[in-house]
Formats: sequence, C-alpha cells, structure tokens
Amino acid sequence: MSRKIYITSEDHQKLVEIMNEEIKRTLENQRYAQDLLKELEKCEIVDPEEISDKVITMNSKVSFRFSDSDKTLVYTLVFPQEADISKGKISILSPIGTALIGYQEGDVIKWSVPSGEKQIKVEKIIYQ
Repeated sequence: MSRKIYITSEDHQKLVEIMNEEIKRTLENQRYAQDLLKELEKCEIVDPEEISDKVITMNSKVSFRFSDSDKTLVYTLVFPQEADISKGKISILSPIGTALIGYQEGDVIKWSVPSGEKQIKVEKIIYQ
C-alpha cells in the first residue's frame, strides 16, 4: 500500500499550474516538431557547398518582417539547445524557426503561429 502524502493547498495549486504549462509547452513543441518534419519531407537535399548563400540554413543570421509590421527582426536560426532570444538566437523548433528554414531572400512565407496565420517576408541573409 502506498503511503499518503501531504501538500499545502498553495503548493498544490502552483504545482498544478506548472504541470499544466509544461504539458501545454510539450504539446506545442510536438506540433512544431511535426511541422518541421513535414517541411523536411518536401525539401531537396543538397551538399553544403552547393547551397546558395541566399538560402536560410542552420546558424544563418537573417532579417525578416511580418507583413502586418514595418519592424525588421534579425535572428540567428539555431538548434534548440543553443536558443537564447536575448542573444538573438531562435530555435529551429520555434514556429518562426520552422517557418524560415530553407527559404530564400525575397520569399514570402505563410505560416501558422500561436496567434494565427502570419506572412513572413525574408529580407536578407546576413550570414550563412
């Protein structure tokens, strides 16, 4: 028989909230991972030396903007463990990261993000 455990109502409430957020985050990450897998299924694979310097690859620094904004954003696309938004590094598993991979300067991408569908205009590959 398992031993009964005790917890305060405040601790219980906080832990339930934390776990609900963790479950939500995990499900969102699963969705973005599935979106990335769909993108990978339809991509053309090329050797690194054959890829144009106008294409967004991993570790590319890219400027882009959303069609409903005049503000240009600049981020480096990185693997999840390297992501740090304060340093301008976004994860490939983020909605925007998954949207950007493989596209080129000048492309307009329609992509679903948590707030709805967005159009993203790739302005420049600063570094590849």
